[in-house]
Amino acid sequence: MRLGVLDVGSNTVHLLVVDAHPGARPLPAHSHKAELRLAQLLDGDGAIGPDGVDRLVATITDALQAAEDKGCEDVLPFATSAVREASNADQVMARVRDETGIDLAVLSGAEEARLTFLAARRWFGWSAGRLLVLDIGGGSLEIAYGMDEEPDAAVSLPLGAGRLTAGWLPSDPPDPAEVKALRRHVRARIARSVGEFTRIGRPDHVVGTSKTFKQLARIAGAARSNDGLYVQRSLTRKALEEWVPKLAAMTVEQRGTLPGVSEGRAAQLLAGALVAEGAMDLFGVEELEICPWALREGVILRRLDHMPTEPTEQAAPS
Repeated sequence: MRLGVLDVGSNTVHLLVVDAHPGARPLPAHSHKAELRLAQLLDGDGAIGPDGVDRLVATITDALQAAEDKGCEDVLPFATSAVREASNADQVMARVRDETGIDLAVLSGAEEARLTFLAARRWFGWSAGRLLVLDIGGGSLEIAYGMDEEPDAAVSLPLGAGRLTAGWLPSDPPDPAEVKALRRHVRARIARSVGEFTRIGRPDHVVGTSKTFKQLARIAGAARSNDGLYVQRSLTRKALEEWVPKLAAMTVEQRGTLPGVSEGRAAQLLAGALVAEGAMDLFGVEELEICPWALREGVILRRLDHMPTEPTEQAAPS
């Protein structure tokens, strides 16, 4: 069947259309995305303002039209931290439902971490052993660790690249004191969770997912996205430590000229790099591998796992 996954994230509203059936890998057929930056549209009370809700409804309507145009039999809609943490989340979801007919499933941070972990496990397989998966989104950082398809430990921390940029890095280029303060905040917040994971044992394989990790790997020399999905891409802590001060010295416009960095993501790349560097350092990770699959694929895989398998046709008796 052809499925659409509608991801209402902190940065973008992204529709991923795939051809999928139980027991097979989902094949991407179409991608439709719009930058909305919901995390930056919150008012002083933590609510998504009227303009933000208007834009969200219009963007979802466009995405649903794209899903219909591409022949999707079903759409799996979900929202992450920006909607989850909005003080008017119930009103926002009610309006989306009334005007688009879509019931947004608001994932908890732990659910995000578990579904992303599932996607990474399916991508790398059982031979990867104990997996540590790091995912930096616009609103939160997800960390998950385990041996099976369900992680033994999973947490979500309010350390998304968009959230931190808006709250901690108002200057362009950032003031060194701002960078230092954010670095201290990030590491203190991650350190509170490290013990929960390290007591389980060291991972056999460390994985980074999300646009932030992909962009950091690209500027550090990893292959371009055009080189294909199956090209191995990695990011070392040494390369990241060399790039953080360079990014801190750049303006947003200058970061936007780096290879693989989109104009819309350039502003939050430094905050994302500080989170990545802090996580790799505190977890003792020298190198991680970039996983092409993340939360959206995890949602698809979980849906396929719960679909009945079509019976095999029996040959007619001779």
